Amino acid sequence: MIVDCAIYREGHRSEGPQDFSDALDEARSAGGFVWIGLHEPTADEFDLVTQEFGLHPLAVEDALKAHQRPKLEVYDDSLFVVLKPVVYEPRSDTVSSGEVMIFLGDSFVVTVRHGEGTPLKAVRRRLEREPELLGEGPTSVLYAIADAVVDHYLHVATELQTDLEELEAEVFTPDGGGSRHTASRIYNFKRQILEFRRATGPLALPMTRLAGVGSYGAGVPFVEDRARPFFRDVHDHLTRVNESVEGLDRLVSDILSAHLAQMSVRQNDDMRKISAWAAMAAIPTMLAGIYGMNFEHMPELRWEWSYPVVIVVMVALEVLLFRLFKRRGWM
Repeated sequence: MIVDCAIYREGHRSEGPQDFSDALDEARSAGGFVWIGLHEPTADEFDLVTQEFGLHPLAVEDALKAHQRPKLEVYDDSLFVVLKPVVYEPRSDTVSSGEVMIFLGDSFVVTVRHGEGTPLKAVRRRLEREPELLGEGPTSVLYAIADAVVDHYLHVATELQTDLEELEAEVFTPDGGGSRHTASRIYNFKRQILEFRRATGPLALPMTRLAGVGSYGAGVPFVEDRARPFFRDVHDHLTRVNESVEGLDRLVSDILSAHLAQMSVRQNDDMRKISAWAAMAAIPTMLAGIYGMNFEHMPELRWEWSYPVVIVVMVALEVLLFRLFKRRGWM
């Protein structure tokens, strides 16, 4: 489905014609660019865009099938970038990701959106309020989308950190760590962080190339050199996100290990208590078993005080064992 089609000249919008080739020719003749937004297009719908803009068939296949890793690919006539926006639902502790595919040429931008949570509408409105930035050409659209996606990563990382601190406090309360559902909650949280990492981790290399950092100083076709400082800012934010994700992952693993250690300690305490009660129950059982034998010639059978003495001995031994186990912390 075609969501939006517009031509931008010197940072200002004008509605584009229905024919994509006319829109592209009009944009080139005016020194501007055309921006077409698509949402989960069918193959037939995307064929029109492919033919008019000369998009590479491999990139088109990726854009239609979706489920791609974040990446940057350079073709003869265009640049293909895949981003994965992330949405976090605190109530269900669920991280979900969509996909944004960006085809960037000398005078066109084609964005393909899959899933929910993608910020393209907000990005377009923001750019249209900043004509100086939008006047930089198609590169400004790529920067604005990448900046919006990575900035939202920071927001999601903060929410995950807050919820993880709450889970950590619950684990280390006297009763919270013993819940039968605690381990499953921790494991589910770790899976959500893994889903988050799948969106942020692979994006590091494309952002490094766009920013021209380190050995990637040669730049990327269709991206203006003067845009590098902007992409370096996005790269810095992404580095912070990846460091935060690494920290969250390690902390979740440590919390899970601590929870399992707590469960092991509780089980040992329970076993000691059970063993102590079993030892206390063994003494009266042993004495009652001995004197319950049906033998005629046993000591003290006919003594008047034998029964009270046996009861007193049982009670005395029970008290002695109880105090001994109590002192050692077994009870």
